[in-house]
This record gives sequence, structure tokens and C-alpha cells, in this order.
Amino acid sequence: MPKRNRGRNPYRQDARTRAAKAKGYSARSVFKLEEIDRRVRLLKPTQHVLDLGASPGSWSAYAAKKVGSKGRIIAIDLKPLEQAVPAQVVAIEADAYEEATFAEGPAADAAPYDLVISDMAPNTTGDKRTDQIRSFDIFMRAVHLSDRLLKDGGGFVGKIFMSGDFQRARDALRERFNTVRTIRPEAVRDVSYEVFLVGLDRKPTPEAASPEEEAGAEGD
Repeated sequence: MPKRNRGRNPYRQDARTRAAKAKGYSARSVFKLEEIDRRVRLLKPTQHVLDLGASPGSWSAYAAKKVGSKGRIIAIDLKPLEQAVPAQVVAIEADAYEEATFAEGPAADAAPYDLVISDMAPNTTGDKRTDQIRSFDIFMRAVHLSDRLLKDGGGFVGKIFMSGDFQRARDALRERFNTVRTIRPEAVRDVSYEVFLVGLDRKPTPEAASPEEEAGAEGD
């Protein structure tokens, strides 16, 4: 269980936040992706990467260094990036779930992708179960987006809050990928219930259920 430190702000600037700033990254979350990358060898030169919920931009900036100048990062968020990124990063202020986002332009041109990464999370409400349900929904939306945009053999990383829905989320990746890992990076705050599900080596043309079908399975 995550540790609870009463009377202390768990989101204050800490050593990892300062370290990220010192390295030129906008957020400490860069160390989460860095650890995942180190453990599963996620990012490689020339890859095309789709970064969902990319703002403030630390994941896109880190991924850009790994894919190099011949790679491409499509960073999508409703909010702008808050840091400088190299030329191989194309930032798009848009809703990733809108069909128009991938209908034409840079996001369409870069597809199919070698990797889809998502650090998206809901705005927390203070109600744990509500936040967990919303996190599962966001995770599954990212999974279904990868169904359309990811290459066979590609990879996926998605954040999810631990809950009773976790097994369903992991099973969804097992249907789609030959290897599935659950990783809780050291940079995750003690008070957080988040983990990352990683799918590697996407199976050819998975027959995935629609988001409505998978959401309805909970009540069966």
C-alpha cells in the first residue's frame, strides 16, 4: 500500500523534481519513462512514437533523444508543451480521441507507429473509486487507439490506477501483445496508486472489442 505522510505535502518539489529541472526536463515524470525504457528496452533509433497526454513535455523530450533525428514523436495534448523539444517532435494541441486528429496532417503521416505511450490520468475528484473508474476508461481508450495506429510488433505503455479493474486492463493487453509487464517506477510518489502496463511485440491484427463492449463486460 502507498505510504501516507500526514501533515506533509506529497506533491511539493522534491529531489527528483529538481533533478529533472537540472537535466532540462519540465517534470519528474521523465524518470518514470526512463526506468521503463531501461527495463524493457522500449525506445530505439528511427522509431515513430505517439505520446498521448504529452504536456508538459518531458516524455516527448526524453523519447526524442532516444529515437534520434531520424525518428518522429507526435505529442498530442489539449494543452501546449511547456518545454523546448527538438525538431523531430511535432506537438499537436488536439483531442486524441477525435477522429479528425488522425485523419490528416502530421499525426496521420507518422502512422503506423512503433510505440504508443500514455501518461494520461484523470483529474482526481477525491473519491477513490471514481478516480479508478476514470483511470481505467482513459487507459482503455489509449489501448483502442493503439489498435488502429500501432504497427504489428509495436509496443504500448499506459498508466492506470490500481483497482479492481486492473486485471481487465492487463487481460486486454495480453490479448494484443505477446509480452505484458507491470511496472511501478521508483519515481512514482509514495501516495500514488499508479502503475504502468507495458505491452511488447503486438500480435498481428488483434480482434479487439469496442470500448462500449469492454465497458459493458463489467456488468455481465
